[in-house]
Amino acid sequence: MHKLTAAAFVAVSLFMAGQPASAQSPEPVKVMIIGAYHFGNPGMDLNNARIAPVTTPDKQAELEALSNRLMAFAPTAVAVERVPQNTQTLLDHVYPTFTTEVLTTQPDERYQIGYRLAAKIGNGRVYAIDEQSNERDYFPFEPVMAWWNANGHTEAFAKVNAPIAASMAELERRQSVDSIGDILADMNRPQSIRNDAGFYFSVLTAGDGQSQPGAALNAGWFERNARIVSKLMSVAQPGDRIVVVYGAGHGYWLRQLIGNTPGFEIEDAVPYLAEPAR
Repeated sequence: MHKLTAAAFVAVSLFMAGQPASAQSPEPVKVMIIGAYHFGNPGMDLNNARIAPVTTPDKQAELEALSNRLMAFAPTAVAVERVPQNTQTLLDHVYPTFTTEVLTTQPDERYQIGYRLAAKIGNGRVYAIDEQSNERDYFPFEPVMAWWNANGHTEAFAKVNAPIAASMAELERRQSVDSIGDILADMNRPQSIRNDAGFYFSVLTAGDGQSQPGAALNAGWFERNARIVSKLMSVAQPGDRIVVVYGAGHGYWLRQLIGNTPGFEIEDAVPYLAEPAR
């Protein structure tokens, strides 16, 4: 292993100190993560809320106003929860077929938030950064349930799932009284993000000295999010301002990974999502 001598360390430090600021620190990439509920819920999560239509005239007006607020961030690119077909460019293969007319028939948040915003930006930079695999289970939940049941913890799932189930019930209630923007704003506040992550950390209790399925689930979930972020970083350019539209459950790790990577900064989405005070 090579060791840096004291003299060499001083030389490197002096060299770096003499470099112009632009050489030391290129303009950071700002990333706004919008953790969303699935507008066209495919029913693939452990908890699935009934989602009110977002294609109605009043909800379309809300989403259009939301998109205009997001433009105040001056975004340069959009990234969405879609597995890329082109693994070289990671450009979303669906976006080129998008027209604003489809917004009245297609509820998916990738269209309603991501593509709507991208059309306003107008440069075609929409990236598909999701990570799925037929060979790797990034959410191995069945072994967790099997361990709980085999070890007399049959009530464990209900206990760790209760906060998530309650939040889904609250989402169902709020859709009839609150705007999409205000609901999303609350979902992206720090406490909500921590609450979402709490499910995964609670699952760590499934395990002992020999078998640790809860740890395996967390490892798989972390890996999926790390791969998502790695894809995002591979297409980001210095000075980019990227809006990432993703399922809210990913929000904790996406923010942790991006926010702790040199050259990247997290932009708080809440001020852009919330309806202006009347």
